[in-house]
Amino acid sequence: MKKRPTGGMVYSTNPNVNTSGFDDREPSTLPPPQQDLRIHLDRLKGNKEVTRIVGFIGKHADLSELGRMLKSKCGVGGNTKDGVMLLQGDHRDKVLKLLAEAGYKAKKAGG
Repeated sequence: MKKRPTGGMVYSTNPNVNTSGFDDREPSTLPPPQQDLRIHLDRLKGNKEVTRIVGFIGKHADLSELGRMLKSKCGVGGNTKDGVMLLQGDHRDKVLKLLAEAGYKAKKAGG
């Protein structure tokens, strides 16, 4: 069975209805010094490692642009989705240095 889509348009005859809580726009991107990014190292199956960067507040396009810059500077693959950047391999030190050069506030997290 198909699930019904959530969200959509709602019509109301009440002239005093408050629609401010129904705003689905992405949050505006904070400037780099106000971003508080955390850099994690995750281990996957087959003894593979992934560098995970979380804590970015802003538009998905800006997150993708930052992820693209990090991937090209580190020379690795990865992806950006759901507010998380993933880079293949252990690149925590290099990512920390690159983010600091770009003006972002970042620190290592986890073990």
